Amino acid sequence: MAPATVAAAAGGKASSASGAERCFQDKDKPAGVRNSNIIAAKAVADAVRTSLGPRGMDKMIQSANGDVTITNDGATILNQMSVIHPTAKMLVDLSKAQDIEAGDGTTTVVVTAGALLDAAQTLLSKGIHPTKISDSFQRAATEAENILEKMSSPVDLSNDELLVKMATTSLNSKVVSQHSWLLAPMAVNAVKKIIDPAKDTNVNLNMIKIIKKLGETVEESELIEGALIDQKTMGRGGPTRVEKAKIGLIQFQLSAPKTDIENQVIISDYTQMDRALKEERQYLLNICKQIKSAGCNVLLIQKSILRDAVSEMALHFLAKLKIMVVKDIERDDIEFYSKILGCRPVASLDHFVAESLGSADLAEEISTGGDSKVIKVTGVQNPGQAVSILLRGSNKLVLEEADRSLHDALCVIRCLVKKKALLPGGGAPEMEVAVQLRQLAQERSGAEQYCWRAFADALELIPFTLAENAGLSPIHTVTELRTQHANGHSDFGINVRKGYVTDMREEAVLQPLLVSSSAIKQAAECVRSILKIDDIVMAVR
Repeated sequence: MAPATVAAAAGGKASSASGAERCFQDKDKPAGVRNSNIIAAKAVADAVRTSLGPRGMDKMIQSANGDVTITNDGATILNQMSVIHPTAKMLVDLSKAQDIEAGDGTTTVVVTAGALLDAAQTLLSKGIHPTKISDSFQRAATEAENILEKMSSPVDLSNDELLVKMATTSLNSKVVSQHSWLLAPMAVNAVKKIIDPAKDTNVNLNMIKIIKKLGETVEESELIEGALIDQKTMGRGGPTRVEKAKIGLIQFQLSAPKTDIENQVIISDYTQMDRALKEERQYLLNICKQIKSAGCNVLLIQKSILRDAVSEMALHFLAKLKIMVVKDIERDDIEFYSKILGCRPVASLDHFVAESLGSADLAEEISTGGDSKVIKVTGVQNPGQAVSILLRGSNKLVLEEADRSLHDALCVIRCLVKKKALLPGGGAPEMEVAVQLRQLAQERSGAEQYCWRAFADALELIPFTLAENAGLSPIHTVTELRTQHANGHSDFGINVRKGYVTDMREEAVLQPLLVSSSAIKQAAECVRSILKIDDIVMAVR
């Protein structure tokens, strides 16, 4: 009896001890968290996968206030999706990072990250440790960058025809692709006007001002040698067209001064009221006369929040003096206008002198359909490094999409200025990296060999998706592409127009090296950080 009791007691103790151990060693939790993270991130990647490539579909996004956006720009789609899962948000940030770094390839980077996560999930199920996978992916990504560098060819920024081909490739997957004959050269010319190809290594895209106006079609868009101001003149009998314009840009207000604190002036009789009005009038007249005496005949006034930027009386005086007035110039645009018009922003009346004015042949108000008007300044004497583009579109959706597409094209040219090298498009770089990584994987030992192979397989999802979206048989096409690359034809890619594999350089489908290398690098980094997470802890509110 006694031994049995002892045994039972011992058994009880043992079971309670193993229970305690079980509490401390919950082996399934990290795996569960990792799986849920991977599934959430893959769901985001699958959402944008169908919009990859020239035959990709567009997404219609409806926001809470009823606004509709139609786009197939990966960054825009993810930005507007309401993503709740924290890991899925990492993919949204990933596409933003690609948008800032390269500007194009925002869908590619998310699809690549999704494919790598899928590969990682398979490796995890084989029992390979997440840290091992993470480090192998890092090394494979570095090797991939070297392979891309080797297969790239240098580009000469003075070769306009080549630059236009690259901008066209970027526009091919957009809604406005049928207008790429107009938008691609426009993007190239705009960037070339604001850089010095010999020594610049970056482009400040804020110096290309895109003004969108509803009406007409995208074909009526134009690059303007000079400035466009998205405001109408104040009218009041003032001129709407000024030749030999002298342009002043002021940051002070043309209205009666206000005190800094709330106050009331009590006026007891008419003479005092008369005096107050007379002084206000005199004050404004002095300012207007001083502006006129500096020789200014076009006046741009910065937007003011403290008091009226310009009062009715001041407008009346300025109209009498034949000065064209444009108010509500945004604070962010001051630098742009001062650069393009060659004028200096003036913050006080004492500094308003002839030297701070910019000069142009003509400033006129042009109508852009309906009651919307813009002011066009042409023949600027010493245009700085800045240009304006007037974009037209028949409806709001097309106009917004044209703006995003043009931004992508500008970014592609910027990538070339940053890193003067190009690659063939059409899934060729990804396939080349996959084929070469597979060969290099043979030299690796242990689990790393598996990881490299999985990395290579994951990259094939890009050509696979391109073929799938174009309605080709993805398995046949990708196998054919793999064979061509294995035989040393590194420029072969998927030709979605003809429906089979051809040499992409002959088809003029080209893309900057920076877009592809940055996409693989950023996707690998994102996947590494997702793999390293083994628990999600909620912070205390």
